[in-house]
Amino acid sequence: MPGVTMSTIAVRAGVSKNTVSLALRHDPQIPPHTRRRIEKIAHELGYAKNPVVAQLMTELRKAHPAGHRRTLALINANQSARAFTSHPTIPAYVEGCRRRAVQLGYTLDEFWLHEPELYGERFNRILRARGIRGLIVVGLMNENRLPPRFSVTWQNHAVVVTGVRTREPTLSFACVDHHALVIEAMEQARLLGYRRPALVLEDSIDRLVDRRFSSGFWTGQLALEPTGRVPAYLEVEATRAEPARFARWWGAHRPDCILTLHTVVAEWLEAAGLRAPRDVGLIQLELRRGCEDWAGMDQHNDLTGEAAVDMLLALLHNAEIGLPSAPRATLVGASWLPGKTVLPQIRAD
Repeated sequence: MPGVTMSTIAVRAGVSKNTVSLALRHDPQIPPHTRRRIEKIAHELGYAKNPVVAQLMTELRKAHPAGHRRTLALINANQSARAFTSHPTIPAYVEGCRRRAVQLGYTLDEFWLHEPELYGERFNRILRARGIRGLIVVGLMNENRLPPRFSVTWQNHAVVVTGVRTREPTLSFACVDHHALVIEAMEQARLLGYRRPALVLEDSIDRLVDRRFSSGFWTGQLALEPTGRVPAYLEVEATRAEPARFARWWGAHRPDCILTLHTVVAEWLEAAGLRAPRDVGLIQLELRRGCEDWAGMDQHNDLTGEAAVDMLLALLHNAEIGLPSAPRATLVGASWLPGKTVLPQIRAD
């Protein structure tokens, strides 16, 4: 099969690219049965090493032993092994982490937290063999609790999480300032002349960030007239199965602008014969792939990735290893970007 890469093998095997690389080099860190399975898949796919590249990498490893590299671990905590490339938002965090690490003279070894063969003690042995003491966790999207089997890993390394604040364990983290982001979006809506903005968000996402989205929305509503304070709609997942839920809420409150993370809201409005921005403004709270025409907030997830690297190196510099007694937080500001889903201005403010 032409064009077969280690990434192709990794996807087929359900492991990380690093595991494939180690297995094909017969590295003893990889269990024999896993090596054999990966080798079999590589053979079936017709994978062949580039001899020139292989020889070059061998020489580089001899010249720079793993224990002496300035290396950090970048851990994919998402359920998908391909989240670093295929997810709508996670690649931006990864880009920032990689960029900042290179700027500061570090390399990043990547791991997938849900790899079947990976668990705490074994992971620690791998990290120790590579001289890695600092870890960045990327990609938590559905929950903010890390797998218990890695508790020994968090206890023996410096760790920073991107995107959300974790519980069990609570670790230092870098993320966008969700509260301030929504307040800014509300202010921009008001400046455009909207008087009844509403928040449409899945409740589980709001809970994931400790209700900072809805608290920012409530704070932003304090600048509105009481008649303009529309209740938030937090039933997005239920509405996917039962669209009438949204139709009932819309009929009861009729906001003139909607702040959301979910592009499906535009489809629900169209089903009701409504178009943005003609009938209602739409503001995206996280501009990303697929939202190029939307007005909304750039969360600067790449800068969050950079901030995570800076935080981690500060922890390492101060020898702050293990679970922190007072976890630190770095909040990154978002920026408003105009778009086609809001009117230029409805009326003079």
